[in-house]
Amino acid sequence: MIHAVKIVPRYFDAVISGEKTFEVRKNDRPFQVGDLLALNEYDVENKCYTRNSCLVYIDYILDSADYCKNGYVVLSIKPCVVRKVTAPQGPCVDAADYRVPFATIGDEIEGG
Repeated sequence: MIHAVKIVPRYFDAVISGEKTFEVRKNDRPFQVGDLLALNEYDVENKCYTRNSCLVYIDYILDSADYCKNGYVVLSIKPCVVRKVTAPQGPCVDAADYRVPFATIGDEIEGG
């Protein structure tokens, strides 16, 4: 499942740089490991989207009352890349290190 959520610019920048690898969110959706978050940058002052976004993968959810404010979860996130393919691809293979580069419009994707 893909969850589209707002994120303010300073946190968006921290996710893009790789510095921020988690999201603290109100637990008002059926978040599950394996889901994707579409982080859509939102300018609170101007009350509008900036048109910047990125896609991240949820790989762990902390929802313990011992560590989280009531009604909130901490989502561990990893970056994702979406690629357009023109032919069926072979089976997916798990890798020990599945970090991938961020891609933006105009970036060349190696091997793609």
